[in-house]
Amino acid sequence: MDEIRLRGLRAFGHHGVFDHERENGQEFIIDVDVRLALAELGDDIGQTIHYGDLAVAIVAAVETDPVDLIETVAERVAAVVLGFGARSVRVEVHKPSAPITVPFDDVSVVIERGEL
Repeated sequence: MDEIRLRGLRAFGHHGVFDHERENGQEFIIDVDVRLALAELGDDIGQTIHYGDLAVAIVAAVETDPVDLIETVAERVAAVVLGFGARSVRVEVHKPSAPITVPFDDVSVVIERGEL
């Protein structure tokens, strides 16, 4: 399976279990591996997944309707990508400002959906 990869998409959302996360919001960083058979699609943008349009749709999905868990955000992103015609997708949602009381670099959730 071939891939289109989007790295470091940035979206501002109000996701989290704590009131301050819901009220203030925070940045989420999204990485996706979009799996499809590129050889079957040819050299026509109308036959592939337009990664610019996909990026806009992913950010919109993250920035809407607050949820408690980044796992739910990842599921939402996966559904968007599959809706664009991907055979499968790997989604990683990073929450660099997670409410953790010790120094850390990143917290993320990874899911894979579709034909695996």
